[in-house]
Amino acid sequence: MKATIIGLGLIGGSLALDLKKRGFASRITGVEINRENGETALRRELVDELVSPEEGVKKGDLIIVAVPADAAINLLPAILSDSEGKTVVDMCSVKERIAIRLKDHINRREYVASHPMAGTEFSGPEAAFSGLFDGKTTIICDKNLSGKESLDVVKRMYSVLKMKIIYMDSSDHDIHAAFVSHISHISSFVLALTVLEKEKDEKRIFEMASGGFESTVRLAKSSAEMWVPVFDQNRENIRVVLRTYINKLNEFERLITEGQSDGLLSAIREANKIREILKDKLNITRL
Repeated sequence: MKATIIGLGLIGGSLALDLKKRGFASRITGVEINRENGETALRRELVDELVSPEEGVKKGDLIIVAVPADAAINLLPAILSDSEGKTVVDMCSVKERIAIRLKDHINRREYVASHPMAGTEFSGPEAAFSGLFDGKTTIICDKNLSGKESLDVVKRMYSVLKMKIIYMDSSDHDIHAAFVSHISHISSFVLALTVLEKEKDEKRIFEMASGGFESTVRLAKSSAEMWVPVFDQNRENIRVVLRTYINKLNEFERLITEGQSDGLLSAIREANKIREILKDKLNITRL
């Protein structure tokens, strides 16, 4: 298997490390428009060579598209047009608009829509590491639209990466992603902006920051270039989630303002139920 990875950031770089290390791919060809990122990927030996997108598609049996959503939606039609007999898979965290764009493409069955639910707040090839995907969940969307051979290649790839695969359609994926992933990043960005606005003395912020604050605001360090396209492509679902979130914030504000201790107690205990849900998920993942 010869793999071409387009986009050598955290996701693409970590894929390159483990697909080569674990024997899935004999050769990794890289495509990276950012010169500094490309040089870092070569220095770290994430890839065997760097080439143009056109040459990368020609050289790979498997073409992995690991670029931000706005770039992916524009790149994928052309990549598919030049990839007859190959398998193309993307890593984007928003799927429906890409699905619509590729629905009638002549080579649609050679494309697999996927979203590995893995990552950190860091970006770029310097942040890539082996084991990023181990034990995590990946989502394959619209599997009935992918050919069996391409689907089998991608399933083998995720097996090598030690990921659990679940299936759903693109529309459902974007709704669920808005609730469990996209809103988390927005909350973190807003919290960081709130604190920075009110606390002009940065030294005080860091002196008072505890583990709780650090874990809550961790995602605020995530790449703007990656997340703005996600929010744009999934704006309708995110709008619905934000409205629910804002309503809950308003309810907390009311309870606190009115001194409704019993109401706060009840709301927090209701929120505590998430602990058991996440515990059950962790146990299932370990099976």
